[in-house]
Amino acid sequence: LVQETFLAALRARDSFAGKSTERTWLIGILKHKIIDHFRKSGRLLQVDNIEEEADRQDASFDERGHWSTGISNWRRPGEALEHAEFWAVFADCISTLPPHLADLYILREVNGMESAELCKVLDISTTNNLWVMLSRARMKIRHCLEARWFSPT
Repeated sequence: LVQETFLAALRARDSFAGKSTERTWLIGILKHKIIDHFRKSGRLLQVDNIEEEADRQDASFDERGHWSTGISNWRRPGEALEHAEFWAVFADCISTLPPHLADLYILREVNGMESAELCKVLDISTTNNLWVMLSRARMKIRHCLEARWFSPT
C-alpha cells in the first residue's frame, strides 16, 4: 500500500495544490488506499466469541477493577520513543497480532481513523465490537512490550 501511495502521489504531483504539507497530502492518499484495499478485498473480520474474550479480560482485573498483576516498571516510557530498537520491537509486537486486529489497531491508533469509518470500512457490525477488538489489541501489545522491552534487566 505504501508503494501504491507513492506511485499515486507521483502520478498526481501536478495536482498538489500546496494547501497542506506534503506529509499530510501523502497520509491522505494512504488512507484512501487503505480504504480501497479493504473494500476490494471484501474481507469480513471474524469477531471471536466476545463473551469468552470478556471472561479472559476479566481475569486480568481484581474485584475493584484494578489490574490483578501490577504493571511492570516502565522506567521512563517517553524515552523509549527515541530509540529505533523500541520501534522495531513495537512493529514486531504488532506483527504478532491476528491480521484483523493489527489492521484495526494501525488504522485507529496510527492513522487516526474514526470509529464509524472503521466499522464501515472493516465491516464491523457495532462500535461495541470495535472497542472490544481494540481493547484486545492494546492488551496484547501491552503484554508484548512488557515482555520484550520494558521488562527489568
